[in-house]
Amino acid sequence: MHTNTFPEGYEHSFDPARVDVELVWRTLASLYWSPNVRRDIVETALAHSIALGVYSADSGQVAYARVVSDRATFAWVCDVFVLEAHRGKGIAHAIISALHAHPDLQTVRRWMLGTADAHEIYKACGYTTLVETGRLMDRRNPPERWQDAEPVTS
Repeated sequence: MHTNTFPEGYEHSFDPARVDVELVWRTLASLYWSPNVRRDIVETALAHSIALGVYSADSGQVAYARVVSDRATFAWVCDVFVLEAHRGKGIAHAIISALHAHPDLQTVRRWMLGTADAHEIYKACGYTTLVETGRLMDRRNPPERWQDAEPVTS
C-alpha cells in the first residue's frame, strides 16, 4: 500500500475553494465517464463531495479526485484524473492514499470505484475486482439530463 506522500514539487489540498473548476469541468467533459458533462453539474458534485486537488508551483492544478460518502460507512471514489504531463510520477497513488487518510473517512468499511483503464493503479492501493457483481445494480439517466447540448471545446 502506498503512502500519501506526494512527489517533490506537488502539494494537495482538500479545500474546495482552491479547485480550478474550469480545469476540472473541461477535463471531465473530455473523459469517457462524463463526456460533455455540464459545468453546473460539476460544480454541484464538487460542493457535495470531499474533493482533493493536486497542485504544482509551476503548473497550477494538475490532478483532481473526489469522494462521495456518508462519512461513516461507504465511500465512492470518482472523477480521478492526473493531467498527462504529470502522469507516471506516483500522483494517482498519493491521491488515493490521501483520500483513505482523510479524517472524515476513517470508519468507512467499503470503498468502491469504477475504472475502465486504471486497474493496476487501484490494485496497488488495495482495491480488488468485484467477484460478486450480481449484488450490484445501477440505473442510468439519459445523457440529455447531464450533458451539454454542444460538445465542450478548449
